[in-house]
Amino acid sequence: MQQHMTELQDLWSFRDQSSLGSNVVDTHADMSGFSVEAIDGSIGKVDEATYDVASSYIVVDTGPWIFGHKVMLPAGIVRGIDELEGMVFVNRTKDQIKSAPEYYESFALDDTYRSELDMYYGPGGAGHREWDDAF
Repeated sequence: MQQHMTELQDLWSFRDQSSLGSNVVDTHADMSGFSVEAIDGSIGKVDEATYDVASSYIVVDTGPWIFGHKVMLPAGIVRGIDELEGMVFVNRTKDQIKSAPEYYESFALDDTYRSELDMYYGPGGAGHREWDDAF
């Protein structure tokens, strides 16, 4: 049970600087407009990023890929950030992100919505994926 709670908490926290390849957590760098890459291709651009302790996330404007939609991705699925190239890399496939619970701006602070994302992206969920830094 304790391990499961730690994994859920980690879902909402960026990885440490050495794993992430960037110091955005300390600098709170503006990632708006950064390209977002899933394991299997581009999913859009960062619309918003937050750095709240244990509740950080990015909102991605998917543009034409899922026309007119945005997705909220917990910070814990961000596997890397390249500030020079303006890119964010996430540890999920395009299909996993496309199938995530639908996002509306009013949901950002909603505990029920965050619980849905916990269940989807967390261990045992359809959007869960073990870490693989090899790709």
